Amino acid sequence: MLCSASSPPSPPAGGTSSSDHHAHLRSAAARSDLPGALAAFAAMSSSAPASAAGPVLRTFTSLLKLCAARADLATGRAVHGQLSARGLAAEALAATALANMYAKCRRPGDARRVFDRMPVRDRVAWNAIVAGYARNGLAGAAMEMVVRMQEDGEQPDSVTLVSVLPACADSQALGACREVHAFAVRGGFDELVNVSTAILDVYCKCGAVEVARAVFDRMPVKNSVSWNAMIKGYAENRNATEALALFKRMVGEGVDVTDVSLLAALHACGELGFLDEGRHVHELLVRTGLESNVSVMNALITMYCKCKRSDLAAQVFDKLRYKTRISWNAMILGCTQNGRSDDAVRLFCRMQLENVKPDSFTLVSVIPALADISDPLQARWIHGYSIRMHLDQDVYVLTALIDMYSKCGRVGIARHLFNSARERHVITWNAMIHGYGSHGFGKVAVELFEEMKSTGKAPNETTFLSVLSACSHAGLVDEGRKYFSTMKEDYGLEPGMEHYGTIVDMLGRAGKLDEAWSFIQKMPIDPGISVYGAMLGACKLHKNVELAEESANRIFELGPEEGVYHVLLANIYANASMWKDVARVRTAMEKKGLQKSPGCSIVQLKNEIHTFYSGSTNHQHAKDIYARLAKLIEEIKAVGYVPDTDSIHDVEDDVKAQLLNTHSEKLAIAYGLIRTAPGTTIQIKKNLRVCNDCHNATKLISLVTGREIIMRDIQRFHHFKDGKCSCGDYW
Repeated sequence: MLCSASSPPSPPAGGTSSSDHHAHLRSAAARSDLPGALAAFAAMSSSAPASAAGPVLRTFTSLLKLCAARADLATGRAVHGQLSARGLAAEALAATALANMYAKCRRPGDARRVFDRMPVRDRVAWNAIVAGYARNGLAGAAMEMVVRMQEDGEQPDSVTLVSVLPACADSQALGACREVHAFAVRGGFDELVNVSTAILDVYCKCGAVEVARAVFDRMPVKNSVSWNAMIKGYAENRNATEALALFKRMVGEGVDVTDVSLLAALHACGELGFLDEGRHVHELLVRTGLESNVSVMNALITMYCKCKRSDLAAQVFDKLRYKTRISWNAMILGCTQNGRSDDAVRLFCRMQLENVKPDSFTLVSVIPALADISDPLQARWIHGYSIRMHLDQDVYVLTALIDMYSKCGRVGIARHLFNSARERHVITWNAMIHGYGSHGFGKVAVELFEEMKSTGKAPNETTFLSVLSACSHAGLVDEGRKYFSTMKEDYGLEPGMEHYGTIVDMLGRAGKLDEAWSFIQKMPIDPGISVYGAMLGACKLHKNVELAEESANRIFELGPEEGVYHVLLANIYANASMWKDVARVRTAMEKKGLQKSPGCSIVQLKNEIHTFYSGSTNHQHAKDIYARLAKLIEEIKAVGYVPDTDSIHDVEDDVKAQLLNTHSEKLAIAYGLIRTAPGTTIQIKKNLRVCNDCHNATKLISLVTGREIIMRDIQRFHHFKDGKCSCGDYW
């Protein structure tokens, strides 16, 4: 029975005509008032027999249209039953409405059965079934129906084309799109703005953005939807420059901007890092009254974060009246990507306090922040949280956890998670291979890479970068050469600047400086700063002044913004006692306003972060720290420690030893020994490469104290235990 829960109103004295009921139904349908429409329909049904002038055909179609709009399958089926009872189900108007209703209720099979029973099919009916298949993601069936439509003698019209084109996009059927385009041109339909817009949209979604632009440029009339489709097409095809240029032209020509065009423009500004342009778009969206559009504001947050202005993103975020989960995710990710790891974690906690439920994307955004903080306790906390949220087996969350544990010095736990993974994406393999490489376990990284290949999982550019880096840090030169060759020969992957830089680093560390320099000269792309920087570092390690000067000159031509390479060159000159050249480099640094980043070491204890700089005395426990350090120096001297003074110049030997003994790493270790129980592992994080003297001293400190010390410097992890380091003194 087709009645709502409430009983229909009784007709007033004197009765109400069927036409009055029909008017009530049509009025309710226009208001999308389904209960009212059902009441009117029930009244019609009860006021006249089926054979009388009761519910007429257009009454049923009005009701079916409303059911389709509401996706109310149950009511739609009831209307179908009433139509069948009156023998009207096969009428073209009714059958078309039924097919449309079933399609919009995600029942394309039922729509097709209704269509097949129609004795006569007009173009409207064909369009309904084509649109129904396309709407339900059945692209092949939609295009097949267009062919059958023509075989049946019915010519497609603009509605058919606009209906079938999204199906071409969904199935990435560029050939079918070209056929539809050709048909549109032959029939003159390409003159219609909605048809040409649909065509260019499909070309964009099939990756043929240049063809789409040709269609766009030939359009005699363009509306805002056309502009939006083309701008969005550029953005989705990673052509941010053209997307932004077209957006600016759109604004210049006075075309009304919408949320779609603003979203694409903000995305383009973010990808290009164009802060000023992004601010102009921000001003425009305020003028157009789109500040209340949460999707646009989320895109604005992301844009500012990508332009390295997370402070401006935070201002936008804080002013949002209604923050969606996407808003929180965008802000958390922005903080993580801009090095504001503590802020990212605080936002994550605040998000939960405001009862916004995190999803997998939230965790993937905040876990790298915890990896950067490198606190094993917080790592275990977020891991436990992901388990409680049943997100720990999401492949992206699991991969982030593996990477986090590796960066927290817990590579064993990372491998346990890797082994437990139900699904391993290529990024999961990459994270584990990189983890082993960064901890100095190059041979294990290579073994895992070989296992990956044996499973049939194809490595990507990041995989090769990770395994090449592992080979470099472990001195596996032959393996590194082999993998670099197979990268292109076996997998068709083009090496990038980072791959070339890693090979130079690998050869340079191994003392093969001539081979490394020859490799640079033969590169098919112009070497960047990272490549020459790797060469310069190798020259310092092996005291090669001539190649150091060549590398440094190339670097300075490329104009680095930091002074690290000048400092490196000055140290190379100092090691060779070339004091005039040392002075020259230092003078050049002063003129350019370049400074060396001060070295610091961090130790985190009981949720407190303690930062130490070389020679610093401002810590509240400075007296105890220096007393413990003095004792440590005496203890390690007793087992063979000799200060390595090669890296310090221009001062007397006793002063050199004193300076070495107050390096930030040693201060952090001494404080860790004071504040932790015997046997506890001490974990240190350093912002620069650990120096030779501190490396040697820490090995001996681990021996005399019986402590394991994990040190994460800018390049890798060092696990010091029983007087040895996991790097095997090769770093």
